[in-house]
Amino acid sequence: MFLGACTLDRVRLPWPDLTAGTPTPVVAAVLPTATPRGPRPTAVPLPAVPPVPTLAAEVVGPLEQQERALVELYRRAAPAVVRIEVVMNHPPVEGGNMPDTIPLSLGSGFLYDDQGHIVTNDHVVEQGGAIQVRFADATILRAQVIGGDPGSDLAVLKIDEVPLGVAPLALADSRAVSVGQTAVAIGNPFGLQNTLTVGVVSGLQRSLVGPVSDLGRFRIANVIQTDAAINPGNSGGPLLNIRGEVIGVNTAIRSETGAFEGIAYAVPSNAVRRIIPELIRNGRYEHPWIGISMRDIDPLMSEALNLAVRQGVLVTEVVAGSPADRAGLRGGTQAQRYNGRMVPIDGDIITAINGERMLTSDALIGFLQTEASVGDTVLLSIVRDGDERELPLMLQARP
Repeated sequence: MFLGACTLDRVRLPWPDLTAGTPTPVVAAVLPTATPRGPRPTAVPLPAVPPVPTLAAEVVGPLEQQERALVELYRRAAPAVVRIEVVMNHPPVEGGNMPDTIPLSLGSGFLYDDQGHIVTNDHVVEQGGAIQVRFADATILRAQVIGGDPGSDLAVLKIDEVPLGVAPLALADSRAVSVGQTAVAIGNPFGLQNTLTVGVVSGLQRSLVGPVSDLGRFRIANVIQTDAAINPGNSGGPLLNIRGEVIGVNTAIRSETGAFEGIAYAVPSNAVRRIIPELIRNGRYEHPWIGISMRDIDPLMSEALNLAVRQGVLVTEVVAGSPADRAGLRGGTQAQRYNGRMVPIDGDIITAINGERMLTSDALIGFLQTEASVGDTVLLSIVRDGDERELPLMLQARP
């Protein structure tokens, strides 16, 4: 073993040569001796420098208050947020290496009430398979889907017991949500249990493309936009205000790359309040339906096509046998080219419903989602051939 610096001396010693009778010189090694070391020189002390001073209380006070609020919010809300694991049971294959279960989906959800109902996104559980939910305290429970609605991307799961001390989350009134307010997401991005991200509400009354049907593609209305980081696995988790109330259910992101780029969407809490009880009772939700295809009118389009209003909802087509058809609403039959597309221009123009002004199709869809029900009769204010009139219409369930 090498212990340090050393020297090696060689000397000649006489040694009898038994064959020749004359001494044969040999070389012998002398044990190494350690090189002496003197004391280390004493280092000259560096100048004394105090630590960087902490920020004064009056400077960080508001930040500390927000920090305490977030810590307390997470402490209270996180136990009600679950990780949803969906797998498909696969029969064993003789001589094969296929696993017994194949992961299908991973998402988030939250406890809706004290009866074990859990809210999540429909797209998280729509593939079927075996489902289990994992709570923050590591409790894992089997769950069953009892209702789903692709039209709002909401679904309800049921568990037979609730872990001790876990309480459901409260729903806020999403009509009171304002752009700029704090938005807090808790979920399981990439399977990372109960992750908190913070941002703001960055937009309201957005719409998302919904499911495709034989009658076309429907939209999800009144969606909340946020810049709180949302990633795969967050779907179905709650978007909270600073008080810990649910303002929405995280459902989608807008991205050119597939990664989070600062725009995420949540189905509003008032849709949860309206739809989830129906899913619990009946397993499905009936969306009120008029039965039209429509297009927004803006001032440029109005001028180019010589329309009667500057803004409103132009009826381009009426579905045969729909409520609109029975009420006598008219679609367009004559078309003109606008921005490279043929647009039917002589259909009715909807300007209000029950006296509430309708400037866009999103506003119309939002009204149906939050203010109307199947079987209601609404009063449409329309412009036809330049004349204003009112048309009663009874809503039916969307096919």
